[in-house]
Amino acid sequence: MTTHPEHHLRLTTVDEQDSVRIELHGDLDYDNADLLVQEATACLDARPALTDLHLRCADVGAVDSMGLCALLMIARRTGEAGVRLHLDDRPVRLERLLVITGTLAHLTAPPPPRPLAPPAAEESTGTARPAGPDSIT
Repeated sequence: MTTHPEHHLRLTTVDEQDSVRIELHGDLDYDNADLLVQEATACLDARPALTDLHLRCADVGAVDSMGLCALLMIARRTGEAGVRLHLDDRPVRLERLLVITGTLAHLTAPPPPRPLAPPAAEESTGTARPAGPDSIT
């Protein structure tokens, strides 16, 4: 478990088997939204097999436009990584902000499936050849 120093936002990160939970305590605003993005990105980078990232929001205070932007950036990064983002224990004021801005469904939608790696037998080791008929006349 990692606890970050006191700012107006305090984060506590808890690693679990296939998921990470980041607990937010305080305001998610212009002064410290980057702290949350950095922590979430570090978790995604450190755990490529991660399946779920939980943001526990029960103790979140005010959320301004930069806080919302941070949540959207994290959703983008988790989506790219094929990780499911969860906004757990949302307080009423955060729920209302997400509904008013039309971002609730976007932030809580399941990620697209992870792309599968091509089987070793299908990997090309030769040079590229044209797929169509010869155009030499």
